[in-house]
Amino acid sequence: MLTGIFTALPTPFLKDGSLDAAHLTKLVEAQLVAGVHGVVLLGTTAETPTLTDKEKKQILDICVPLLKGKVQIIIGAGTNDTVSTVANVKEISRYKPDAALVVTPYYNKPNPSGLIAHYKAAAKVGIPLVMYHIPGRTGLKVSSQVLADLLEQVPQLVGIKECNYDMSQVTDTAVKYSSKLSYFCGNDELLPQFLSIGACGAVSAAASVLAPGFVKLYNLFNAGKTHEAFALFTQIYPLIKACYFETNPTCIKYMLYKLGFGTQTVRAPLGEISKENKAKIDELLANINKEFLI
Repeated sequence: MLTGIFTALPTPFLKDGSLDAAHLTKLVEAQLVAGVHGVVLLGTTAETPTLTDKEKKQILDICVPLLKGKVQIIIGAGTNDTVSTVANVKEISRYKPDAALVVTPYYNKPNPSGLIAHYKAAAKVGIPLVMYHIPGRTGLKVSSQVLADLLEQVPQLVGIKECNYDMSQVTDTAVKYSSKLSYFCGNDELLPQFLSIGACGAVSAAASVLAPGFVKLYNLFNAGKTHEAFALFTQIYPLIKACYFETNPTCIKYMLYKLGFGTQTVRAPLGEISKENKAKIDELLANINKEFLI
């Protein structure tokens, strides 16, 4: 079963916008030192929609050998087209990941029968799937009934990355399924709430910067030291919030730049963050306990 803190890894770029292999390697190594339990490659935080097929392969060729046998690996493969999603799952299956991350199709917002058919098609490739449920980006909220049908008809669906802010629905899902599959918190600022209702851990963009803090919080919570875990959370919470001052991963890229992990470069249509937000982040980085940072 997939469990623990999984870092949603960004893609470092050089100033000219090309892939920065050296800092990608450094970032992976820092995550391992921090003790994360897994890494998600080619997710939203990686700016995957702007990566070429050649670059995706290069990222996997660099990262998978560094991670294999040390942590669990999830690789993003979902699109809003079933044929291309299946092709992506087939391509990443060569790397033998622990699971493929498949987002609910965005923009075209499939009806229930179409959504189930989409995951059935991806499941036929033969590797476990994690559903990426992020209504804020896709425009599609999967109802409890559709989720029940989906899980019944697609047994290869072994986990959910939950980015739903409807905590009533999240709680309902957790009560029904958290003991049966890997139910991941996908909203960094809600990690204590998710853990308290049975989440198995987090798939976290903020862990790119705060991996040691997230791992320590998770370990404290699992050891039954919930008050200590929340006390730690209160220390890292302001920087977690800062990760999302602007569209992910723009602020995270700036933080990594300040911490010596390459440039702050993101690819269009994303752009550089404002001077005001840079100043706020600079102050937070200066004042946070450095043991929480990579």
